[in-house]
Amino acid sequence: MTDLLKKIQSIRIEDFAYPLPDERIAKFPVEPRDASKLLIYQKGVIGETLFGNLPQHLEPNSLLVYNNTKVIHARLFFFKETGARIEIFCLEPLSPADYAQNFQSTESCEWLCLVGNLKKWKQEPLTRELEVKGNKIFFTAERVGTEDKAQRIRFSWESIEGAPPLFGDLLEQAGQLPIPPYLHRETQASDETTYQTVFSRIEGSVAAPTAGLHFTPEVLKNIDEKGIFRSEVTLHVGAGTFQPVLSEYMLDHTMHSEFISVDKSFLQNLLNHLGAVTAVGTTSVRTLESLYWFGYRLLAHPEIHHDEWTLDQWYAYGQMSEWQKAESIRQIPTEEALEAILNYLDINNLSVFTASTRLLIAPGYQFHVVNAMLTNFHQPNSTLLLLVSAFLGGNEWRKVYDYALQHDFRFLSYGDSSLLLP
Repeated sequence: MTDLLKKIQSIRIEDFAYPLPDERIAKFPVEPRDASKLLIYQKGVIGETLFGNLPQHLEPNSLLVYNNTKVIHARLFFFKETGARIEIFCLEPLSPADYAQNFQSTESCEWLCLVGNLKKWKQEPLTRELEVKGNKIFFTAERVGTEDKAQRIRFSWESIEGAPPLFGDLLEQAGQLPIPPYLHRETQASDETTYQTVFSRIEGSVAAPTAGLHFTPEVLKNIDEKGIFRSEVTLHVGAGTFQPVLSEYMLDHTMHSEFISVDKSFLQNLLNHLGAVTAVGTTSVRTLESLYWFGYRLLAHPEIHHDEWTLDQWYAYGQMSEWQKAESIRQIPTEEALEAILNYLDINNLSVFTASTRLLIAPGYQFHVVNAMLTNFHQPNSTLLLLVSAFLGGNEWRKVYDYALQHDFRFLSYGDSSLLLP
């Protein structure tokens, strides 16, 4: 075990607490989106402006990377004959495991789900009747297994007349958009628009990449006119993003897994802008930094056959030193790691790199791709706050959050944002 790994695992989450009164949690966004406040942290100096002025604070010829994921109607409700309501919260597809293929299913599919009121649901199938595109559908959910604290749920459906709908269409009709639990309110019609970014297009998330919620077409137009490049990644945000760390030490915390996808043109664009990369949100940060470690693995272990790409939460802290000691070579530059992924795609005749990441970014982590970050203000005792702390170094995150609390910034998903330029 490396010294760095010991350091990360011994982090006490109580050191990342701060007082957050409920009235500081934004229950709804400001209108228009770009009228939200933007905190600017630049080399230890803090100021503020409105989000609409963001382009003025980004350098020409730099690269802005944002997450194009779209939040799905992941909350489903079924009722037993007794009237008991069972909530099924879809987390990630299992069969088919590919998001796009799963949404295209026409008869059945399986998902890993959280189930509310589980003690009232034994093993009997639950069925509800609904209408999708004019067709009457019988929609059924069955429990088929347990994985950790989640349930493996098989969904099946049949149409009384006409072709059965796609699962994606069925979710859209039968499901509800999941808003964060800390808002302490029901989903409203306005959330259908305000809880999606203006560049959301790839369905799969159960939570929004909230730093992107502030962008408007006008802001994007001004970014383009200033000569700032824009590029998209996909990371489907999981429910774990809502969860505070409950263990005393990070050693005992298990990071949630999230699906990422980038295409060849993005990787080439990224290579052309190394040293000038601004990530929109912690999801983009995790995607970009995970790419480095996937490329690192390709170069460190070219003999491994990669059927499924997954990244363990401790990989960045435990494997590098062990490999360097064994091979006696230098740390891999970022450019070489990204080129390794491009070469892998070429060799395997692939146009898109897909993987799952559980990467934990915590104080002590060395950033390899991201130079600046745009992010909202996160929950106390959360892994997202650990990421911000790692990016700023030392206790600088406290300076930022103290300023935000003292200057009437709004917090969490529908709150204000910050541009971090360490």
